[in-house]
Amino acid sequence: MSKKLVLTVIDGMKPAMLERAIASGTAPTLKAIRDRGAYVDDCCAAFPSVTPVCAASIATGTGPDRHRIPSMNWFSREEQRYVEYGSSFSASRKFGVLRSLTDTVYNMNAVHLARETPTCFELLDDAGVRTAGTTYLMYRGRHEHHVTTDTPLARIANATVFREPVKGPRELFYADLFASRRTGCRGQFGMPGARDAHTGCVGAYMEEHDLYDFMLFSLPDNDTWSHRNGPHAQVTSIAAADRQLERLVHAGGGIDRFLDDHAMVVMADHSHTQVEEKIQLDLAFADWSVARPNGGRATEGDIAISPAQRSAMVYVLAEERRAQLAAEAAKVALTVPGVDLAMRRAAPREGVIASERGELHFAPGGDLVDARGRRWSVDGDLAAISAKVHDGRLVTPDYPDALGRVWSALTCPTAGDVLLSAGPAYEFVDWGGAWHPGGGSHGSLHRSDSLGALLWCGTGPPTRDAHEQWTLRDVLPIVADHFGVARTTGT
Repeated sequence: MSKKLVLTVIDGMKPAMLERAIASGTAPTLKAIRDRGAYVDDCCAAFPSVTPVCAASIATGTGPDRHRIPSMNWFSREEQRYVEYGSSFSASRKFGVLRSLTDTVYNMNAVHLARETPTCFELLDDAGVRTAGTTYLMYRGRHEHHVTTDTPLARIANATVFREPVKGPRELFYADLFASRRTGCRGQFGMPGARDAHTGCVGAYMEEHDLYDFMLFSLPDNDTWSHRNGPHAQVTSIAAADRQLERLVHAGGGIDRFLDDHAMVVMADHSHTQVEEKIQLDLAFADWSVARPNGGRATEGDIAISPAQRSAMVYVLAEERRAQLAAEAAKVALTVPGVDLAMRRAAPREGVIASERGELHFAPGGDLVDARGRRWSVDGDLAAISAKVHDGRLVTPDYPDALGRVWSALTCPTAGDVLLSAGPAYEFVDWGGAWHPGGGSHGSLHRSDSLGALLWCGTGPPTRDAHEQWTLRDVLPIVADHFGVARTTGT
């Protein structure tokens, strides 16, 4: 029988800060996992490198072209409204708090996440593996869970918003809303600062009572701390995450016994970079007809704008002028200080990446090979993404896995017509007027917030050499292979 496997996601964990925490002695559990296994300091996020997109890529082993989660904020052409997953409380208020909560808790998994793309929980549930998960954006599995009424806050939520059951792993614990067992653990309704402790409490209970074979152990508070205090303050929040891992390990008999009996994968979904300047995209399009938030709907307009931290999208709603307005919108966006890249499709099988350094056209298939082994044809200015070609190899150190990530994002059915990536130190202001001055943020194609940490032991390949460029999509195959479960991998 396979060892139990714990997949831990420490939201936004920056490799340099993990290494600093280990060196300072404040992350002994993470050190033990690293020392017993393999460590990757440049695991590439999805694009946009925001949490919903990256969480979906981790859970499905695919990119946005297949899982169909395009960003933190996006425009539904089908419903003619914005979808807001909680960029900030002020943004949620702009679109309607109840609507935002419903989209985040229910619709993201039940409606927006592609049904034909199975999650790790669905794959393992179908194989009879005992699955478990703590509060994580992507929880879709095969087991039905009803809203809990164990706390006064949960009873209020149940009476007003959260009435419908969800499908999740066999054991699901989600922000005090769903709890498959009475553990005595409280998550304070998923409030930042309490979420890691809730995961640690639940994880220890699950270990003590032998209730799982696979557990997704979610530790999101590092992201919140980094947004507030900057990425270089992560040593403190990584140490706090390590203490919750230690609770799980202690329940399993201590570090040596636990790692003898369990396989571990620990990863970031993205990284963070320091933010100093803001980009107000709505001001750049002040002369355009922009669809604006109007409660659960949106006003009419020729375009819709979806800012999401260090990324943004522009949707062309005037169908008869779609190609023309997309090209014009990309040019307008690039005149805005802080906008680094503007990406769009020029044809069904051709993408365009433009920056102040030039314009690059690209398409799948061709003579150039990237670090993932995929082939591309390119035409135009390689300088647009600071790329070089060496012996038929396309090298893009500033924008890791650039063409693969951009093409996946551009071909996502729910994505905008123009995708934007901010330069270092810049962040797009969300629809609620919020951003993170002096703190950290993420979302761009740039290496500064795209490369996160990944480490494992007791499973997976013996060294990091299995891939020249690791990505989030490589984790689900490790999980599936560990349990001998067939899967369809992403590229």
